[in-house]
Amino acid sequence: MSEAFIAGGWGMYPTLIAGLALLATSLRYASRPESRFVPLILTLGLFTLLAGGLGFITGLLNLLRLYTGPLAGEGPSVLYLGVYEALHNVALALLLTTTSALAASVGAWRLSRQAQVATVPVR
Repeated sequence: MSEAFIAGGWGMYPTLIAGLALLATSLRYASRPESRFVPLILTLGLFTLLAGGLGFITGLLNLLRLYTGPLAGEGPSVLYLGVYEALHNVALALLLTTTSALAASVGAWRLSRQAQVATVPVR
């Protein structure tokens, strides 16, 4: 796992920080659901995905810069390796947002159950 993190480059850091904040917020929402956490979960989820995308794009830009310069004669295998490394950013972002979405779904289910119990008339 640490090799994948290192291979992903600098873009892994903002993706990890945003993703961990998203995961913590989602777990908090799952344990005690309050609707005030929903906007934060949405924005942190978007930020995590965008950070992963930015890390991927900057990795590709760096790869293409090197491929047209010092690595010009290396062949297409260098391109495959570079894309593989850049995709680590996307994989981390998707892993963290998927896990967080699962936790947030538990919170949403619990919140809907609370609302259902609150609206049932007592006889």
